Amino acid sequence: MAELEAVIGLEIHVQLATKTKMFCGCELSFGDEPNVHTCPVCLAHPGVLPVPNEQAILYALQIAAALECEVAPRSIFHRKNYFYPDNPKAYQISQYDIPLASNGRLGEIRIHRAHLEEDAAKMIHVGESGRIHGSGASLVDFNRGGTPLVEIVTEPDLRGAAEAAEWARLLRETVRQLGVSDVNMEEGSLRVDANVSVRPAGSEELGTKTELKNMNSFRFLQRGVEAELERQRELIAAGGTVEQETLHFDPQSGSLTSLRSKEEAHDYRYFPEPDLVPLAPTEEMLRDAREALPELPAVRIERYVGDGLARDVATVLATDPETADYFERAATAASGVEAKTVAIWVTGELAAALRQADSETGAAGSKVSPESLAALVALVQGKKISHGSGKTVLAALVAEGGDPAAIVEREGLAGMSSEDGELESIVAAAVEANPEAAEQIKAGNGKAIGAIVGAVMRETKGRADGGEVTRLIRSQLGL
Repeated sequence: MAELEAVIGLEIHVQLATKTKMFCGCELSFGDEPNVHTCPVCLAHPGVLPVPNEQAILYALQIAAALECEVAPRSIFHRKNYFYPDNPKAYQISQYDIPLASNGRLGEIRIHRAHLEEDAAKMIHVGESGRIHGSGASLVDFNRGGTPLVEIVTEPDLRGAAEAAEWARLLRETVRQLGVSDVNMEEGSLRVDANVSVRPAGSEELGTKTELKNMNSFRFLQRGVEAELERQRELIAAGGTVEQETLHFDPQSGSLTSLRSKEEAHDYRYFPEPDLVPLAPTEEMLRDAREALPELPAVRIERYVGDGLARDVATVLATDPETADYFERAATAASGVEAKTVAIWVTGELAAALRQADSETGAAGSKVSPESLAALVALVQGKKISHGSGKTVLAALVAEGGDPAAIVEREGLAGMSSEDGELESIVAAAVEANPEAAEQIKAGNGKAIGAIVGAVMRETKGRADGGEVTRLIRSQLGL
């Protein structure tokens, strides 16, 4: 049987951080008493008319610009008809065949569309809600109903669960840095659905897809997609076929359950919203949206990679703007040291030292200034101190701040040079004290050198440079 490859597309709902709802003046909130932010418009009383939220439109244009989308010169709202208790109008105001934005890209993943719509109310299930005559009930909190949303739909360009989760993180950080949403998954201001299918590797034809709804963390997104891919592959291997349906992933049990058959567009009976005029962004609005963009994570990643940083290190930095700014200050201050070396210290040694100290400040909020870190890295790179001593100095900087050179002097951590003969004598003694290891090294066992290096490091209390010690050992053994 041919190998089956994953084909994944994501649908992401982003709640916009406006002060009021999409089509009325009710205040937006999280955690308030139920049903205190409502009005005749968002409760769908007869005769009321919606009025679009201008700020929501401007925020949506910023998202479109960040995703390199084409903005429609004229887009329209539609009524998406469905009957459910979280929807008092029995339709959702959304966009259908003429969305605000389309044909975009974030990284290597294409954006199919990004459109404006309103959120539904929040359903709260209590007790035995599934039993007709049971004691349970389903309650509705309309505070959330009408919250402005941008729905972002990707093309089916993702080829694995880990890739899907990683890209969703990049999208969240991109939107967060725009300042148009807090993208808090725990509070529901970012919700991710995944459309999942498999097909024979190399095929261009799409398989039957299923939809995983409302996964509220990237870890659950990855686990849910992995579970569904495994289910589909096993089903096909057994001679079965995948049915198009909507699924729920339970992160506690790891199980998938069917919610309903997957709706098609015609199931919603879309038609143009007669109470709203088309959206026609002006050139000034589009220009303002573009000019409001900061340097976005995807752009920063590519800039760092161009400066020689490994992509994984660049990604760690670019998705934390405060740490990225800290790195850039340190790299600028570190004369004669490559940026990639500074980046490794920021994301590696400094991050580890902060964790060891139970610090939650991050690099930018720590007592280690960018200039101090730059000076420390320069000391290590210039072999003024060993890497191990550098970590000792870094721990002191995390605890008290200060000048690395002063700490080196105070703690007697200056590196040992082979030029004065002291280090060479220590190495000779270590070789003589470890004859078995010396013979193994001569016989070609490179790992055996570790015993002698370790002995030298203990004797010098970590002040010797490991590379220089290795060179001296091999020299004394005639290698």
